[in-house]
Amino acid sequence: MSNSKRACDYSLQFSRWFLKSIGAWPQINAVSLGYKTMILLQIFICSSIIAVTTIPCIFYVLFEAENIQKKLSTLGPFLNRFMSTIHYWVLLKRSDDIHKLIQHMEKDWSLVQKTDDREVMLQHAKFGRFVTIICGIMMQGACLLFGLLQSMKTVTIVFGNETFTTHPLTCPIYSKIIDTRFTPINEFTLVLQQLVILVISTCTVGGCSLAAVFAIHACGQLNVLYAWLRELVENRTEKNYKAEQKLAAIVEHHLRILSFISQLESIMHKPAFVELTGCTIIMCLLGYYTATIWDTHDMTKLTSYLFPYLSMSFNIFIFCYIGGIVTEQCKLVGEMAYMTDWYNLHHTTARGLILIIARSNNVVKITAGKLFHLSIATFGDVIKTSVVYCNFLRTMTM
Repeated sequence: MSNSKRACDYSLQFSRWFLKSIGAWPQINAVSLGYKTMILLQIFICSSIIAVTTIPCIFYVLFEAENIQKKLSTLGPFLNRFMSTIHYWVLLKRSDDIHKLIQHMEKDWSLVQKTDDREVMLQHAKFGRFVTIICGIMMQGACLLFGLLQSMKTVTIVFGNETFTTHPLTCPIYSKIIDTRFTPINEFTLVLQQLVILVISTCTVGGCSLAAVFAIHACGQLNVLYAWLRELVENRTEKNYKAEQKLAAIVEHHLRILSFISQLESIMHKPAFVELTGCTIIMCLLGYYTATIWDTHDMTKLTSYLFPYLSMSFNIFIFCYIGGIVTEQCKLVGEMAYMTDWYNLHHTTARGLILIIARSNNVVKITAGKLFHLSIATFGDVIKTSVVYCNFLRTMTM
């Protein structure tokens, strides 16, 4: 394996683990029919697991939930499944495009030869791995804790002349399809729903971590570009043609980075939009659930709502953070070009910097659905919006 491929694999290692477990890792060069069959089987099993609990939940909301409170209590888990399904669908549908980005990363590692430049890229690769680990802990940990804490509770039901205790489900199922109140169906359904939670959280972690690794890699490339701009005028005794060669390499590298970011935006804008809107609604609902049981002092339920709220906040923060840093780093290219000692260059070479500055003034954005610019300011707006709608729900239903 080449050094560039090893370095790229190092960057993507944890994301690859998550995506391989659900059959969503790009397998463009896989030639074994048996291996491809195994991947298709993985996809079928994961899709079936999600559908088996999600479709009966829809029927429950439409035909069985008696009042608005019960419908709202089911809406949060259902939206979480819907968002994860979109992530999974995008990862599978855009597999070829994701593979192109991975190949682009490998090429970037092979093009950079200087030790200092490779060290900059390695630092960003380590940061991307760290973000992936935090994504896994926050998103999967919160979802699994929510499922466990919710299923630990027991409720008493009366059926005829007998009284039974049962465990409530995280996502209710339409009783005319299957009655999950009694043993052993209740326990089997609880285990199945925990498995669903594991699958959907893996879909979300895979999508978010992959976007973060790609965006952080782009930032690493931009930092390499800054170093090249500083070196452009370091040796004033160089022949002009050598300075022009350096400038040509800078322009070519800048265009490669912008192309990479453009491809990333085309893949991620749909899941980012679903994540932004879905997490806002779920955070609103979690605030509403907390308000409805606050007076009962039920610490198990309160804790089970706290962790998903933090997880959803983190989901949005990751998308907004990577969108913000990519925009800021791209703007900084123009500032770095201007702050170099361009006046010491030959006038024909110095004029070339004007095009770099002009291109950097065209703001590069990572968006949610081509509608919202992902930035830290957007994250603040989402938090405020979730609180406003939580208060609206409380006023309408309590």
